[in-house]
Amino acid sequence: MFGLTPFEKKSYDLFNAFHDFEKDFFGGDIPFNSCKTDIVDKGDKFVLEAELPGFDKDDIRLDIDGGFLTLTAEHNTENEEKNADGKYIRRERSYGSYQRSFDISGINADGIDAEYKNGVLTVALPKKVIAQPETKRLEIR
Repeated sequence: MFGLTPFEKKSYDLFNAFHDFEKDFFGGDIPFNSCKTDIVDKGDKFVLEAELPGFDKDDIRLDIDGGFLTLTAEHNTENEEKNADGKYIRRERSYGSYQRSFDISGINADGIDAEYKNGVLTVALPKKVIAQPETKRLEIR
């Protein structure tokens, strides 16, 4: 009886069944992958664009460890309102974090450049220049 919701129309196709499973499994309507990331090949470099709305520039870290670039974004906010007696009438706290690692084995790590503007982190990842094997002709004696 508790699972019945008389005001919600449900269609029992395969997509909605998976959506309901996902909603129940991951705990409601909270997006579990809220950072959208695109990587574009520009020929001589890759450009990574990560949407990080609500984060400040100081909340974002890019770390290189071995052959991996790790993007970490984390922020805390705390709002409180008190009345004249110093008692809370409203207090809210929120925490958000995101972390993702990328393989940069084919990237020139010294040339990586990043910019954060309007909630979008743009990272330029220059490709390593592959040295062409040298060809030469040997003189026959």
